[in-house]
Amino acid sequence: MSDENRPSLDSNRGFWDFLRPRATEARRTPIDGVDVPIGLRMATAYAWRLLIIAAAAGVGVWLVIQFKLLVIPLLVAILITALLYPGFALMLRLRIPRVLAIVISVLGTLAIVAGLIWLVVWQVSREAGEVRDRAAQGIMDLRDWAIASGLLTERQISDAFDTAFQFLSEQAETLLSGALTVGTTVGHLGTGLLLALFILICLLADGRSIWRWTLRLFPRASRQAVDASARNGWQTLINYARTQIIVATIDAVGIGIGAVLLGVPLAIPIAVLVFLGAFVPFVGAILTGAVAVVIALAYNGIWIAVAMLAVVLAVQQIESHLLQPLLMGSAVKVHPLAVVLVVAGGSMIGGIAGALFAVPVAAFVNVVAVTLASGSWRTGAPPDTDVIWTTVPRSVRGDGPRHEAAGTDPTGDGAVGAGTTPDATSGEEGSRG
Repeated sequence: MSDENRPSLDSNRGFWDFLRPRATEARRTPIDGVDVPIGLRMATAYAWRLLIIAAAAGVGVWLVIQFKLLVIPLLVAILITALLYPGFALMLRLRIPRVLAIVISVLGTLAIVAGLIWLVVWQVSREAGEVRDRAAQGIMDLRDWAIASGLLTERQISDAFDTAFQFLSEQAETLLSGALTVGTTVGHLGTGLLLALFILICLLADGRSIWRWTLRLFPRASRQAVDASARNGWQTLINYARTQIIVATIDAVGIGIGAVLLGVPLAIPIAVLVFLGAFVPFVGAILTGAVAVVIALAYNGIWIAVAMLAVVLAVQQIESHLLQPLLMGSAVKVHPLAVVLVVAGGSMIGGIAGALFAVPVAAFVNVVAVTLASGSWRTGAPPDTDVIWTTVPRSVRGDGPRHEAAGTDPTGDGAVGAGTTPDATSGEEGSRG
């Protein structure tokens, strides 16, 4: 081919752009004698691809539901591992033996959980009778006040109580199944807890080898991208867990102290409930705060309930606008719209467990997708994120070309950076410790 006939690569067009047909050539394509507009062709191309993605996602959700007795303990163990990781990594940096660090982490977690359960049982058993009597009296006083003030008639109140009791009786089975999402029997629940504990110990003891084995399942050419994006996602999960534990502690301590000062009963169970509810972002804080206000209303009357509502709102505003930005910076920020939609979808699919894991799973998937799509796994540059999900790890936002989040080892054992060679990321002995 002569030089004048040889196609030249325009500097403004890449090699792959040169191979693609120009827009003028693909405006219409005759099919069976009919010209198909390019807009319809593009819409059809997107439609069948979206259908395949939706079908794959549906199969994935179906598999998770079918194997929920295995998936839920696995997710619980991963979330607890992310929660324990900062302290566990600190112990390793202080040259504490790994076995001892695992024992301290696991036994410390079990001791905290057992202590909280004991405090709840102790206060409930101590105040249950008095709370029941005072609550019944408070409801009767509220009823008399509503009738005396003319807001409601006695018949309207009776009809409201009958409707409420009927609704609760009809929904009792649904509420019970939602509370026991992790297992339909006590045996399943116990098995799930033991399995989660075993997975937790394995992740702390040998998580690095588990990840290297997982990495070998991917083609060699894509291992560097998978490794960097997954480590970014893992760092985001750590930041999420750390954020939520701070939020939960601040909310529980603040609302618990407020309940004690106002004389609201069951202050410790309220604080524990607030602590657990904080792990369902945004929605959990609202629901558990409402429980505290209802208990104050039934036991102490309307004015103490208003004061309790003020305490709940004040604690949540101080935590979200002052303490959390001060302690966490911009490590993990999720828009409330995204939280509400994701939590609602997760609860519809998986009940309480779905609501608990919806936000961390969505944040992890978001960071992995953004890292892969932006190509930041090659250089370690901060990936571009949108308004709804700003969950890129703080270390990725940092300075310099080195990909710090990709160098974070989920097991505290050293790391493989994003800039390592394919041999290193394939899990062979050449990986950097």
